[in-house]
Amino acid sequence: MSGPRRLVVALDGPGSSGKSSVGAAAAQRLGYRFCDTGLLYRAVTWLALERGIDVADRGALVGLVDQIELAPDAAGRLSRVIVGGRDLTDQVRTAAIDERVSEVARLPEVRAALLPRQRALAAGGGIIMAGRDIGTVVLPDADLKIFLDASVEERARRRAAERGLGPDEPAARRILDELRRRDRLDSNRPVAPLRAAPDAVHIMTDELDFEETVAAVVAAVRRAAGADR
Repeated sequence: MSGPRRLVVALDGPGSSGKSSVGAAAAQRLGYRFCDTGLLYRAVTWLALERGIDVADRGALVGLVDQIELAPDAAGRLSRVIVGGRDLTDQVRTAAIDERVSEVARLPEVRAALLPRQRALAAGGGIIMAGRDIGTVVLPDADLKIFLDASVEERARRRAAERGLGPDEPAARRILDELRRRDRLDSNRPVAPLRAAPDAVHIMTDELDFEETVAAVVAAVRRAAGADR
């Protein structure tokens, strides 16, 4: 008797909704691969800033795409960014990249250049792919689409806590302002705006802790695969 199907799962949501951490943990429990596609956009942004390339220079940005590789970590998650043999994972996750990545991600030429890379990673199933337009654009035929969400205030609180900031510190307030700005940009960009696919399973996480959120995602995947038993 064969086991449950190994699905292609699209996991979308706004910034700091927990897509990366939750998706990675859920994938590990399911024996799936995990890919955070936001790392690709962050890597392009980091390379552009490092090399003094104007983030409005679309042709130059597209030329950076083929230099970026996503590599597995010790758990098999595609969560490491490699450029020219250098591991840049920590560099692409800084606040400086947070502030500029939307400018790169909204460019249709960059999104088009990264699209075949993302679809190739999903080939063969058994993967959770996280991003902002996975279920609507990158993998519209995904076996399961999940939209992970939380209020912007809760998302800002979580990001500030990750950085060891108290809620009333100026840096924490800047995080809230930045997330609001990012939400506006992502939701209103003309190409691949942030929105839930009509057939997505919507999971609100304001009242859920990390383990409860992971469990909700795992349960949704198992139900879709016919293995909720």
